[in-house]
Amino acid sequence: MTAATEPLGPSALRRGATRTGAIILVDTAFSVLLFVGTIVGVIALATLLWTILDTGWARLAADPVAFLTNYVSRLPARAGIRAALVGSAYLMVLTALFCFPIGVGAAIYLEEFAPRNRVTNFVEANISNLAGVPSVVYGLLGLGIFARFLRLGPSLLAGALTLAVMSLPVIIVAARESIRAVPESVRLGAYALGATKWQTVRRQVLPAAMPGTLTGTILALSRAIGETAPLLVIGLPIVIFSMPNDLRDPVSALPLLIFDWTSRPQPAFAEAAAAASIVLLALLLAMNAVAIFLRNRYTIRW
Repeated sequence: MTAATEPLGPSALRRGATRTGAIILVDTAFSVLLFVGTIVGVIALATLLWTILDTGWARLAADPVAFLTNYVSRLPARAGIRAALVGSAYLMVLTALFCFPIGVGAAIYLEEFAPRNRVTNFVEANISNLAGVPSVVYGLLGLGIFARFLRLGPSLLAGALTLAVMSLPVIIVAARESIRAVPESVRLGAYALGATKWQTVRRQVLPAAMPGTLTGTILALSRAIGETAPLLVIGLPIVIFSMPNDLRDPVSALPLLIFDWTSRPQPAFAEAAAAASIVLLALLLAMNAVAIFLRNRYTIRW
């Protein structure tokens, strides 16, 4: 048996055999640093949740029906979150109606129909950058365009449009990633059967990408429901004693009410703010649970 045909034995080099002691030390230190950072974040989150529950649970559990159905009052014991809770629900429904079809349509165009040129690359890069823009910037945009230029004022429609613009980049990015994850063989199979490009996208690609798209949409709405800065900037009222009957009516939201109660000196209002925070956290957990269910239930394993 010659050297060329001799079976290869196990290599003398093992993983990490070429690393020096300094590199190993740096890797270990970096791993420890990441672990410590993770533990610090978890402890901070647990402390925050415990503080909110410890402060507000007694206020919420004392009379949950009254707390959820009463309007705002100058007396902390009678104050409720009815108007803010209903306003948050209206804002989320309208925001989803505005941003979901536009975001999915933009993602389909960019992934399936847009030509690959400098203009498309410029648009894609800006969409990715807009996903990280601070929310207060979107509030200034909503104030300038929706509240003043379009003369919508501090209304339900202006707030929903502002939150929709803020959520659009996240939805577009999530939808594009879901569409991109659909194998090319699915498209080629549809073309082989005589389907047009639009029929292929509508009947094959989009249904397969819908679980990831819905997950990204719900996560974007979860961020929007907890935002305070955009709604403050466009001037939505904090204290309100009626339900909106029209899209141009003023509306409040839970983050605005929590912000107002935490700024008051009375300890009872701090307890009410913590109780309202528990309700808001419950809504966020419910929305994230729906996102996880949709992802696990309808995701296709290729």
